[in-house]
Amino acid sequence: MATKKIKTKTITLRQESGAFTSFFGAKKIETAEQNPEITKLRSMFSNEKARLLHVLKAKQPNSLYELAKILGRDFKSVRQDIKLLEELGFVEMIPVHKGGRQKLKPLLVIDELNVTIQI
Repeated sequence: MATKKIKTKTITLRQESGAFTSFFGAKKIETAEQNPEITKLRSMFSNEKARLLHVLKAKQPNSLYELAKILGRDFKSVRQDIKLLEELGFVEMIPVHKGGRQKLKPLLVIDELNVTIQI
């Protein structure tokens, strides 16, 4: 019997110019210029994005429209969340042709996420 290979995404955070403390919200400093990846990562940890990732894995919707419908959310908001998850490498948009039209199918490309914080 073949074993399933787990696809893992690892993100490592290092303390640089206060970016580490801003990740935890201890100080309000401008992290976008210092480390834009931390800003993206911070925005990824929300209930809506966790729900979105779960639906992608469990229901495997065929389009962004179908995903928005399953989540009961606005299409534009779902598209923005998917764009962020795509930039982080968690999701890929796959072109699917159906009935002479092309749709983009969101595909979850990781099974596990490891976040390492170097202190």
